[in-house]
This record gives sequence, structure tokens and C-alpha cells, in this order.
Amino acid sequence: MEVRLVPNTRRPGVGLPPRRESQRPLLPHHARMCPVLEAGSDVGLLVYPPLEKNEGYRIDFEGDGQYSFTYFTGSIGGDWSPIFTLRFALPVGGVGSMREDVEVHVPNPEIDRETARDMARVFISPEDCGTPTGGVALKGATNFQTPTGWDTVYSSVFNNIERPVAPMLIVRVQTDWYAHDTEFRYVLQAGEAIHASHALPLGQVFFVPREEVTLRDCTPEELEAFKQSKRDFHRDKAAVTMTTPYGLQYSPHYARRSRSG
Repeated sequence: MEVRLVPNTRRPGVGLPPRRESQRPLLPHHARMCPVLEAGSDVGLLVYPPLEKNEGYRIDFEGDGQYSFTYFTGSIGGDWSPIFTLRFALPVGGVGSMREDVEVHVPNPEIDRETARDMARVFISPEDCGTPTGGVALKGATNFQTPTGWDTVYSSVFNNIERPVAPMLIVRVQTDWYAHDTEFRYVLQAGEAIHASHALPLGQVFFVPREEVTLRDCTPEELEAFKQSKRDFHRDKAAVTMTTPYGLQYSPHYARRSRSG
């Protein structure tokens, strides 16, 4: 299957390309011995924000429909300085216009307030925030166009267990015909914030066909074959059990079989 990559329309060519990654550095070490967990992490592609290495941002939900977006510049391991903050308040009850205010934090800025307002929309979609309460819409550096009959699912990063992790709304889009800008919709509590940087993925995408799935009960012969396969697997797994220098026992049988398939 071939999926076409479409750059962020407001900032093409900026940000890391999507990639597959099975490792999650914050998982316990013994999880590295679990091939099915790593295979789960490896589903689809990690997607990054349209940021350069010296850029970052933070979006805060302040409650009562009020948000603030702050854009930073700096260097890895160095100081980071806020350049501007866009504060916006959603209309009460969804009726009326959004209120926006820009505060510039540097003297003699290279951008004016209107440019800052437009620049914030490279990274977030204020118009899509607030659904539900505390929802924020973060834009990715890459959009996707799938083959006919295939959809894109947008999710949080699989197996990312660092706390606190904001919950996310999982969406499925028919990207074979709909020109959808990649957005990841997290939901914040009042007082919470999300940070974004060049090398920190915003979320994960994977691709699924729209074909219907038919379910049926297995036959007695198929059930017996399944049971025999299970017995064979446990026998072969036990035959190649290993022990790490730390005393952890594991078997590479599943990993070997999955790679050979």
C-alpha cells in the first residue's frame, strides 16, 4: 500500500517526517523483551509538529473557554525565551465571535500582532478548540492521502505511560477523498498545558481499510487445531528460554517466528 505525504499547508518542509518507532524510553527495561508490546508501539507512524529545532510552544487551558498559546525560541540544553502569547476565549454557548489578544514579549519584534496571530494557526486550530471543554487541536507537520478504500486513524502515542498524559479523542477520517489537515485533539483540565518541541511526537497515525469484517464461529476441527497450535507454541517457547544478566527470564521464540514470517 502506498500513502502519499502532504506537507503542512501553512509551513511546508518544516518538522521531522513521520516515522515508525517501536521503542518507548520511559517503559521499564523488561518491556524491551516483549516483542508484542514493541510491535504495538510500531503500528503506523509517529507524527511531529511543524517546528524547527530552535522552536517550541505551549498551550494552556485556563478554564471557562479561555486558552493561551505561547511560542518560544531557544536551543537544546540552553535558554528558551517566549516570543509572543496568543490568548483567545471561545464564545459562551458557541454563539458570537472568538476574542483574541496577542502579547509580544520581545522588544523590536520582527513580527507584528497580526502575523503572530496567523503564525499560531500553523501549530494549533483555535476554531477547533473547546470541543469538548478543554479540547485543543494540535497540527502535525505532515498530512496523509490514502489509497481508495483506506482511512487514517489519529491517536495519541501508543504505550506512552508518562504521567500526566492528557486524554485524546481518537478520530478516523476517510483520507482517500477528504483533504484532511492532520490534527491531534487532546483534552485538558483547567490549569493543564501541553508542550511541543521539534523532536517530540504529537501523536500517532495508522491506516485501516473500510472493508466489512465478517465474524463466524470456528468449526470443531478448527478449534482443535487452535488448541494444538497453542500447545506447540508453549513447548517451543520453553525450549529456548534465556536468562539476562539481571536474572530476568525471557524467550525469543515469538520474535524469531514473527521476523521469519
